[in-house]
Amino acid sequence: MKEQGDRESADLVTATARTGRRLSTRETAELLGVKPETVYAYVSRGQLTSRRDPGGRGSTFDAEEVAALAQRNKRESSGSPAAAGELSVRTRLTLIEQDRYYFRGVDATELAARHSYEEVAEWLWTGELRPGVTFTAPKASVTTARRAVDALPEHSGPLDRLRVAAIAASAADPLRFDLSEGAVLGTARTLIPTLVAALPPVSRSHRDSGPLADRLWARISGRTPDEASLRVLDTALGLLVDHDLAASTLAVRVAASARAHAYAAVSAGLGALEGPLHGAAGALAHRLLLDVLDHGSAAPVIADELRAGRSIPGLGHRLYAGADPRARALFALLEGVPQAGPALAAARDIVATSARHTPLHANVDLALAVLTVSFGMSSTASETVFAVARTVGWIAHALEEYGERPLRMRPRGQYVGVRPPQPLPE
Repeated sequence: MKEQGDRESADLVTATARTGRRLSTRETAELLGVKPETVYAYVSRGQLTSRRDPGGRGSTFDAEEVAALAQRNKRESSGSPAAAGELSVRTRLTLIEQDRYYFRGVDATELAARHSYEEVAEWLWTGELRPGVTFTAPKASVTTARRAVDALPEHSGPLDRLRVAAIAASAADPLRFDLSEGAVLGTARTLIPTLVAALPPVSRSHRDSGPLADRLWARISGRTPDEASLRVLDTALGLLVDHDLAASTLAVRVAASARAHAYAAVSAGLGALEGPLHGAAGALAHRLLLDVLDHGSAAPVIADELRAGRSIPGLGHRLYAGADPRARALFALLEGVPQAGPALAAARDIVATSARHTPLHANVDLALAVLTVSFGMSSTASETVFAVARTVGWIAHALEEYGERPLRMRPRGQYVGVRPPQPLPE
């Protein structure tokens, strides 16, 4: 039946192209196997071009361009990887190349240095800058999320709280199943400040308005920040909004492929982020940095790590042969903050001492550890920063996935167990 449908679609394209007639939105949606709303999502992302029908009854599309997109989608859904053993997913969001990374073609470190976290978010979501934009959470959403978070045990970690806050905010939103681009972006702009507002404040002088970095600071540090400190946190958030298909981002795209709503997709990302090899890596680097500061030297601490057969947290990254550009950008900012001096020196000592064993560069986890240690934050503060920042990228990837064929992120298992039939167990 599927082959027959493909032949009919091909016949439609051929006949249309021959007569010069353009495809209607309905015909385009049928050919691509998507809803009409998804056709316009393709247009907004530059994957299709539309033209208004002279009769004023909607948009029309070039048959050959539609056919080419359908063929690309078909090739992608066939599961043919770009490299052996790797899943390849087309994205217009982040490119990592030659030890640099780019958001929609723009150098990410320069973007984060010159624009606020919220402005970077808007750029990643829409390809447009909105100078001075801030995100505001509805009071009802914040109240619901706070009540749910306050009910958790005291030992709950930041990712526990963020997951519960996301679920509570979801339950309070009856329109969460609207997956149109405008609705999802509206959700994103209220969900992120809701997540921050739901976290218990560490400082008495907390607030729920102004730049998001200012609001987040009071949830992770009891110290009064100055302008330079807030700038470091704001830049860290901007640097971390996306990083290609990290494990949590892939989890988000799988959920979005099944048409889970934005809250559920973010919840999937938060679940994957909690692993020690992903979002929790910053906490390990934080504790390592404190040990070095306590000993006054990295040598005995590194020796203990190696003796125990553990890798050194905060060093190396599989996507960068050289320095992690995010770490480089944060270290440069932290050099202008006097409180960060001792932690920066300890981080450099870790890199130099470890280089005698394995020449690895500092990654963003070590840079986040310098930030969290310098301002008396807990070891899990970097998880909070990472999760809040990366929610932007998760939303961006969910939006991309909503524009693709549903359930395409469905690999097939390779069964390696005993062959049937086997006798029933007794």
